[in-house]
Amino acid sequence: MNKTISIVMITLLAGVAVSCATSDESAPVAAATAAPAPVSAPEVTLDRPSFSASQTMTASALVEAIDHESRLVTLRTADDEEITFTASEEARNLGQVSVGDMLMIEIVESVSIDVIANDGMEATAEEAMAMVRTEEGDMPGMAAMDVTVITATVEAINLENNTFKLKTADGAIKEFVAQNPDNLRRSQVGDLVVASYSTAIAIAVEKQEAE
Repeated sequence: MNKTISIVMITLLAGVAVSCATSDESAPVAAATAAPAPVSAPEVTLDRPSFSASQTMTASALVEAIDHESRLVTLRTADDEEITFTASEEARNLGQVSVGDMLMIEIVESVSIDVIANDGMEATAEEAMAMVRTEEGDMPGMAAMDVTVITATVEAINLENNTFKLKTADGAIKEFVAQNPDNLRRSQVGDLVVASYSTAIAIAVEKQEAE
């Protein structure tokens, strides 16, 4: 855009210079017949589509029974459902847990989709995971996140049929129906669609205050 503005400014300045140079009465014909310098059309910036959403789910359960030697744990959920399982060795600090403690779980799922101008990037599919646990001697707890990012190129847009085609990282081309037809008008063939999905989970065991 700055380059276009500069061209327009130079063109306008050149026009003024020509007018001044040809304002001499000795050259009235040249001034009258001088063709105006062409002006470049300004670049059009599309307001490309984007979307994001997330949801959070929480749950809790009471520790009803626990055998530290066999690592057998019995929980009772808020719906009064009883769940018994054997905790794996990955469940660090199980010895800190006792009957009456509360298991707290929070899960956050997020999704975002953005259409961006493509400057030569190829379609990709990437996934990353990370996990942390509480230190030795603390109450059990962990947090984990899984993130998947998929990109695809816009191969075709059909405004009449309200459809578009995307090419994914494996070379496959699939056709979709647009939920919002206006999004097709705000996109171009060659654009890159970036979709990101993430799931984060946090688990903690909390001591309950004595009543």
